[in-house]
Amino acid sequence: MQGRDKLCAKLTSAFLRKWWFVLASAVVLLLLGIICAIFFGTWVRLFIDHELVLRPGSMTFDWWAHPPVRPFVRVYVYNVTNADEFLNNGSKPILDELGPYVYSEEWEKLNITDNENGTLTFYYHRTYTFMPELSAGPDDDSVVVPNIPMLSATSQSKHAARFLRLAMASIMDILKIKPFVEVSVGQLLWGYEDPLLKLAKDVVPKEQKLPYEEFGLFYGKNGTGPDPVTMFTGATDITKYGIIERYNYRDKLQHWVTDECNSIAGSDGSIFPPHITRNDTLKVYDKDLCRLLPLRYLKDVESSAGVQGFRFTPPDDVFANNEYNKCFCPNGPPCAPNGLFNVSLCQYDSPIMLSFPHFYLADESFREAVEGISPPEPEKHRLYIDVQPEMGTAMQARARVQINLAVSQVVDIKQVANFPDIVFPILWFEEGIDELPDQVSSLLRLATRVPPIARLALSWGLSALGVLLILLAVTCLIRSSHRQSTLRLEGHAVAKPPPAKTPSKENQNGYELNNRR
Repeated sequence: MQGRDKLCAKLTSAFLRKWWFVLASAVVLLLLGIICAIFFGTWVRLFIDHELVLRPGSMTFDWWAHPPVRPFVRVYVYNVTNADEFLNNGSKPILDELGPYVYSEEWEKLNITDNENGTLTFYYHRTYTFMPELSAGPDDDSVVVPNIPMLSATSQSKHAARFLRLAMASIMDILKIKPFVEVSVGQLLWGYEDPLLKLAKDVVPKEQKLPYEEFGLFYGKNGTGPDPVTMFTGATDITKYGIIERYNYRDKLQHWVTDECNSIAGSDGSIFPPHITRNDTLKVYDKDLCRLLPLRYLKDVESSAGVQGFRFTPPDDVFANNEYNKCFCPNGPPCAPNGLFNVSLCQYDSPIMLSFPHFYLADESFREAVEGISPPEPEKHRLYIDVQPEMGTAMQARARVQINLAVSQVVDIKQVANFPDIVFPILWFEEGIDELPDQVSSLLRLATRVPPIARLALSWGLSALGVLLILLAVTCLIRSSHRQSTLRLEGHAVAKPPPAKTPSKENQNGYELNNRR
């Protein structure tokens, strides 16, 4: 009997140990599921941060140095159709918007230096190729536009001594310079020989000479840029990934009143720090814009390849004449009107005003001062960038800018005596990309879709398996406990001796008789 009890106890003990192990494993799986649910996103972020860093030889570095995209530039020129009537009769200028004239663009970074402080120094190299099949006409189409070098010179001379203005009028008369010029679209963009610039080259002191010999609104952009750029790689701080540290050896601009307005700590528009939220404000720096351009969330978007993203665009008051923009007016009032930004300080004092196309977000009076410009439409004239938020990669972009000339009337110069004070639109362009290559889109789609699915699968799978094992272990333990109780009861029943028989009354009487005898 005792051997049977011991054997039963050993079996029960082994059985219980096995199911307590299963129960412990189930609890571990359940905890792992909870941990995955809480920390999986953090692990994915750490992995993305590690892979995004611009390390020479990595895939992201190669894509950054030699982008696998072909950006485009679409140019629309405002052709003046009544230049003589405008000058002689004071008629409102009539403009005919010609275009688009489309150029494909090839980007790359040259002379890349890997610095020890987590930055890269490089030079931009851009190559533009005219695309006649996508354009409204050849880029040798003739257009009549304001003579920007001449009108810049006359506007700057407005507050100079009168004899200087008279001398300037005589020089322009000799050189037969007129307020409007007829040039080709290609010349207007990439450069043509201007008599005033040629004269300045010969007579102006060397230290005051302009850094170009021809005039063109895109002059010097076709090729390697002269300015070295230093950008953070994200190796030491991922929040600075893709942010410019220095431009042409300077860590800030010199034009504006405050350090905030002089800051160049922004992206070039192609990559941004990862893990972007809808509450973030992105900042883009462009040399020609002469400032940081803030971008704020507009709406959720989805690319044609199925990649989810956020659309960012400048706020409506980005070029407003308000307290925030007062620092961009170093000479005090009058400052640039609402919707315009004065870039003359970084354009050799040429009175260039930037705006959005068709004076979008600007006062209606500027568009009404001319004829031929239709009312602005946000979908056609708004600047925006679509960004994949987790990776910080630009998926689609439209950098839309209009170039205007702020002309001041100067009565002492007879050639422009009848040219009124006016903000004269010259052209507008949009630069950007339509979509990313399939290889990049596939990677972005993988990075955005797989982690949430994997997180759900792991967390719910581990948790469900843990719960299932817990239920199974508890059920088996309860049954085992019940069986053990049953066995013990049966064992006690076998070991208990049978009760003694009570002799019957007859037998007892017989026993007593026998004793008497």
